[in-house]
Amino acid sequence: MSRARMKTFAAAALAAGLALAATAAAAQEVLIRNARVHTAGPQGTLEGADVLVSGGVVRAVGPGLAAPAGAQVIDAQGRSLTPTLFGGITEIGLEEVSAEESTVDASLALGVETKEMTVRPEFDVTLAYNPASVLVPVARVEGIGWTLLGAGSTLGGSIIGGQGGVVRLDGSADPVGPRVLFVRLGSNASGLTGKSRAAQWMLLDQLIDEARGRIGADSNMALLTPAGRRTLLRYLDNGGRVVVGVDRAADIRQLLRWSKRQDVRIAIAGGAEAWMLAADLAAAQVPVFVNPLDDLPSSFDAIHASFGNAARLAAAGVPVGFTLGDSHNARKVRQLAGNAVAHGLPWEQGLAGLTSVPAQAFGVADRMGRIAPGQRADLVLWSGDPLEVSTVALQVWMDGRAIEMRSRQTELRDRYLHPQRPREQGGLPRAYPLPGQG
Repeated sequence: MSRARMKTFAAAALAAGLALAATAAAAQEVLIRNARVHTAGPQGTLEGADVLVSGGVVRAVGPGLAAPAGAQVIDAQGRSLTPTLFGGITEIGLEEVSAEESTVDASLALGVETKEMTVRPEFDVTLAYNPASVLVPVARVEGIGWTLLGAGSTLGGSIIGGQGGVVRLDGSADPVGPRVLFVRLGSNASGLTGKSRAAQWMLLDQLIDEARGRIGADSNMALLTPAGRRTLLRYLDNGGRVVVGVDRAADIRQLLRWSKRQDVRIAIAGGAEAWMLAADLAAAQVPVFVNPLDDLPSSFDAIHASFGNAARLAAAGVPVGFTLGDSHNARKVRQLAGNAVAHGLPWEQGLAGLTSVPAQAFGVADRMGRIAPGQRADLVLWSGDPLEVSTVALQVWMDGRAIEMRSRQTELRDRYLHPQRPREQGGLPRAYPLPGQG
């Protein structure tokens, strides 16, 4: 038997064993043996290591761990084991069909009829999250275990989109960790601020004055509701995280000055030109979530976009994460990290951008983002390098439970890939006619 055929046979045998494991009792202990464990933490990558899971939590990591009585033992055969990956800032569970308004719940447009800006920071998109969305298993079978639900800015709303939060793609309904406030700046948001990005800073300062009580609620110029003032106040004085969608270096410079002046703890989403201010971002310890495939001037805010953005930021000491902004293709976030590594980002930092960096930025690092004792047993076993586009997830565990590796896409694949019963015998119609059947 050739080496290639032997590898294929071994992978098939492992997949069969994992499929059997997926039917095992959820509460039993699991020992994953002989894995290349990418801890995404201080231990880095451990060769030939074991991971013991009990009660939905990682209990031990290291070589030669003893299997407790009755534990399910899985031989990883030296393959890569990682925490489940961050899917980026998405609308998974907030949209089903992007072009169908009735299935999209990620933005607020109360002022669209009056054509007036409506500022409602208290708007919380997590209340619309649907854990039964078909997008959840589509992302999960590709190793994506969690995402940050984002609130978008749109016509009839304001540059403050509202609040979102981290959700795990395990079927649970409630978000984990603290809420995050979303703000959009730059040319893409200037239509919400009188056609000028300069007005964005004026309005942000006014809103903070309102929240702090320097502008009375009864003022004719007041923009916030009582709930909005209370919500915005929680994000001041180094409180909750504010994620700012911004690309242009000049806008990022003003953002750093504004956040320091107003004592706002920010993260950046996009940051196409962030590398130009890498030292300033590092000094302020601002996490930046980039798309490393942005290398062309897609707008006048991204004239200096570069493949080397992530590598330059990380070299300066900036925490770098990744986001694609595409709910239906969140699984492709691995490709983003891989491309960043191909353009100079160290591999371990590429993985960290999908695990520990977002966990730290969004307040869930105490339970997610690493493989370490005490962390949730949300794990992925891979067929190869997790950052290679040709690699697939062989098995995903959530809280130590093996997840059935099935989604709407795999069901459609299987429906049309294999011969089926004739339609007259209760089978489903084929997508395409068989050869010779016209």
